[in-house]
Amino acid sequence: MARTYASDAAPYDVVVIGGGPGGYIAAIKAGQLGLKTVCIEKRGALGGTCLNVGCIPSKSLLNNSHKYHDVQHDLKKRGIDVEGVKLNLDVMLKAKDKAVTGLTKGVEMLLKKNKVDYIKGMASFAGPNKLDVQLLDGGETQVEGKNIVIATGSEVSPFPGIEIDEKQIVSSTGALSLPEVPKKFVVIGGGVIGLELGSVWRRLGAEVTVVEFNDAIGGPGVDADIAKLMKRTMEKLGIKFMLGTKVASVEKSADQVKIKAEDVKSGKEVDIDANVVLMSIGRRPNTSGLNLEAVGIEMDKRGRVVVDDEYNTSCKGVRAIGDVTFGPMLAHKAEEEGVAIAEFIKTGHGHVNYDAIPAVIYTYPEVAWVGKSETALKDEGVQYKTGTFPFMANSRAKTNEETEGLVKFIVEKETDKVLGVQIIGPNAGEMIAEATLALEYGASAEDIARTCHAHPTLSEAFKEAALASYDKPLNF
Repeated sequence: MARTYASDAAPYDVVVIGGGPGGYIAAIKAGQLGLKTVCIEKRGALGGTCLNVGCIPSKSLLNNSHKYHDVQHDLKKRGIDVEGVKLNLDVMLKAKDKAVTGLTKGVEMLLKKNKVDYIKGMASFAGPNKLDVQLLDGGETQVEGKNIVIATGSEVSPFPGIEIDEKQIVSSTGALSLPEVPKKFVVIGGGVIGLELGSVWRRLGAEVTVVEFNDAIGGPGVDADIAKLMKRTMEKLGIKFMLGTKVASVEKSADQVKIKAEDVKSGKEVDIDANVVLMSIGRRPNTSGLNLEAVGIEMDKRGRVVVDDEYNTSCKGVRAIGDVTFGPMLAHKAEEEGVAIAEFIKTGHGHVNYDAIPAVIYTYPEVAWVGKSETALKDEGVQYKTGTFPFMANSRAKTNEETEGLVKFIVEKETDKVLGVQIIGPNAGEMIAEATLALEYGASAEDIARTCHAHPTLSEAFKEAALASYDKPLNF
């Protein structure tokens, strides 16, 4: 049960609105720094979109659907004969829910451990340093804070004229809990979320089609050559792509959804049938109900809270971090800002290196990147070199029979300083950490190539790609 607080209680040093990755980390760090802190969360469970209906449940389904697909299609060639394989979707969904519950309860324990108060309720501004809170278990209270941090995250971007019912037309939330495998599953939007959830349901037996307005999948951070390779690998899984296609309307009947679309270049109309449609065209900042206008907090045309380089809003004493403001909508980016904002409040100093924020698409093979892409460097007029190394030439990948993909280095032409790394392949999401560390410390490609990597490991491909960017690889 949520605790209530009298309006005449001593003000908190820090009040955090939102218990997602940015919010709860900000609250924990503030508590560790000795600041009297409270976290207010309206969901009734900590962890935000990431833990409850995003990163964590989707990774559970991605992992378990991959195992199911492997048993059906991969184990026989490895000398493992399995008969009578069946999907128990109910148990798979329960495993997902168990992971979510365990982690959200763990966050609540971390708040207690660091002496952070926790209020379950919806907060809205009553003044620059004052919040009205509608408690989830009934009643209301008022909370005062010397510093207020807005960390309310993001929500699914709506598609004009299309209503999401979470049954036939679903958001990512509904796509995580479908009661049965749909025969035809159409994804509108070829970004990270659409590709991951499309992979899940394809592995479980659905016919999956991805409809994307642009001519490439993955989003703007992915290099063009990596995006093409990713598309080819997903087509091998059986996913169909309709790129350069604009959706005009989505209409549902008793057991079917009809999509009317058109080719962007030719204008040719296309009809697509589905049982379930996933609307995955992006996310937008979640500021509804906060009453930001009461304290004059400025927002831009895209609904993002405007902040300076110390996360201050236009209202003194109020700051904002995470998806609700600028930058990539990533849980780990919000976490870094959560630490920084607590340090700013306590010491006046904090820092996040936005040039070293990795991103991962958890398809199979995984796609990961950090730093600048070739497209960005061309636009900036930076002179650069590239080096690649395929997993087909890596001994561990060959042994594992997982040779799809490559590692690509982008380095400054004159100095060999690492500017960006892109990986498509097994365990790319783990391997990208080495690239992120290299960017954080300003390493050159030669620094990495001269660092001993264990043999046989997938990470040797990382070393070889670094070597290829300034000299020649040794094993290809």
